Amino acid sequence: ATMNVSLPDPMKEWVETQVESGLYSNASDYVRDLIRRDQEYQDKREVLVQALIAGEKSGVSKRNLDQVWKDVKARHNKNA
Repeated sequence: ATMNVSLPDPMKEWVETQVESGLYSNASDYVRDLIRRDQEYQDKREVLVQALIAGEKSGVSKRNLDQVWKDVKARHNKNA
């Protein structure tokens, strides 16, 4: 599909600079990469929001801060 987008001159120049850097083959490639990154960001943000909501609903922990960090480190080492 084709989509035309109007940009102010400084943004157009920025896109052209990104293409000239060799990282992108053309402006469309750059815009597609930005959209992919935004989609990934939004997905990760939603996971975080849902985790925060679940944490809030779980209530107050009876563990102290040292116990929480010990559990976090143990989970990290298990997943490493």
